[in-house]
Amino acid sequence: MSMQNRNAFVTGGSRGIGRACALALAADGARVAIGARQLERLEQVAAEIRASGREAFVVEMDLGSADSIRSAFAKAAKEFGRIDILVNNAGIAPENPAELVREEDFDATLAVNLKGTFFASQAAARVMIQQKSGTIINMSSQAGFAALPTESVYCMTKAAIAHLTKCLAVEWGRHGIRVNAVAPTFIRTPGTEEYLSDPRNLNDTVERIAALHRVGEPMEVAGAVVFLASSAASLITGETLLIDGGWTAR
Repeated sequence: MSMQNRNAFVTGGSRGIGRACALALAADGARVAIGARQLERLEQVAAEIRASGREAFVVEMDLGSADSIRSAFAKAAKEFGRIDILVNNAGIAPENPAELVREEDFDATLAVNLKGTFFASQAAARVMIQQKSGTIINMSSQAGFAALPTESVYCMTKAAIAHLTKCLAVEWGRHGIRVNAVAPTFIRTPGTEEYLSDPRNLNDTVERIAALHRVGEPMEVAGAVVFLASSAASLITGETLLIDGGWTAR
């Protein structure tokens, strides 16, 4: 499971699951580039990594812009010399009943969740193809496997990411690149804080997480990401690992 001498790039790494993934990869020895739009938060995460004696590199990027993505990966590749691991974590989830979804929210969700994931994967793969090795871990969701009311657009994008993962795994496997995804349930992050602060939502969520009956923590997702990035998962590609406490088993 060691990440020694490996270089990782984590998108949306300023908070929540992305932050946890960056910290976990660094804890196992990786040099980590973290990208997002808010540099101040990124610098805070980088400072945590450096305080542990590991290397961190911060790069500003807009996941809705292919040019911004390509520029960010060019900077990371120049800084580190190679990119061994990509964690496509960034995503957004505007909520609204399907009949009230606004076009601007629809476009923004697809731009970040799908367009951003695809072009970040492409930018990393162009480096990895030259290296003849690499691993990409995409962030799907249990929402790609179970319908969540008021999140039809988000659910659609996360289902698409699970299938995109298969497509990229098949296409890039000949270059020594593995592509997998993780699909978490509700995790305690700044993005879910408001929703879970309502006792009714919290109780409903805990009840639906049928096997374990609790909300997940960011490091529980990060642990699975580190596994999939490691040589311990060397024969795993094209898969989406559900980290849902039993939600979809019901």
